[in-house]
Amino acid sequence: MTSLQGKVALVTGGSRGIGAAISTRLASQGASVALTYNTAEERAKGVVAGIESEGGSAVAVRADVAEPEQVVAAVDHAVDAFGRLDILVNNAGIFTYGDIDDFTLADYERIMAVHVRGVFVATQAAARRMTDGGRIISIGSNLAERAPGPGTSLYSMSKAALVGFTRGVARDLGPRGIAATVVHPGSTDTDMNPADGPGADDQRYLTALGRYNTADEVAATVAYLAGPGGATITGSAITVDGGANA
Repeated sequence: MTSLQGKVALVTGGSRGIGAAISTRLASQGASVALTYNTAEERAKGVVAGIESEGGSAVAVRADVAEPEQVVAAVDHAVDAFGRLDILVNNAGIFTYGDIDDFTLADYERIMAVHVRGVFVATQAAARRMTDGGRIISIGSNLAERAPGPGTSLYSMSKAALVGFTRGVARDLGPRGIAATVVHPGSTDTDMNPADGPGADDQRYLTALGRYNTADEVAATVAYLAGPGGATITGSAITVDGGANA
């Protein structure tokens, strides 16, 4: 498929898991891809090599999304490398789990820096350089909509913030034909939450389909939103969780 031929995408946190799957899927549909990583340089290089082996174009850029100047530099790097920017995928994330009594202010500051401030900075920087008709897609979580058990208060809060932000961005950038959406994955088989890991059976039990997502299934949704079919899907949140929130 070449539905994204000639487009340029920036995927934050693109070295592993869902981010790597998104980077690979967008490239397979014709986009040139810049992907960021923080510490996993070799894995990022592996994703780039995989894309290039299939005839695609990609570059890896080191950037901690909690550091605003590094995020802006990553946007500039993508434009410098490929001449334009059409798609931003705010994927980089961390997971913080614990009782509300045990969280520290440092825990709060870190997760909000990555999930909220980082998304704001990347979106603002990208919008300033994005072609009209572009796409801004942020990866949230089904835990933003429903907390099935204790321990996710900080994480759920940070991901829920993306919905309000995205609705506002959709209004701000709508006159330029730029669509903004959130994709809320549920339990997805990655090294951060493997389908054979502790607690996996409990997570599967919550779903209607009785299984985890694959990372590529989440990536397929992102690719659809990035392509022609996503032109008028904006200001919306789409949940991809096998019915866990049904």
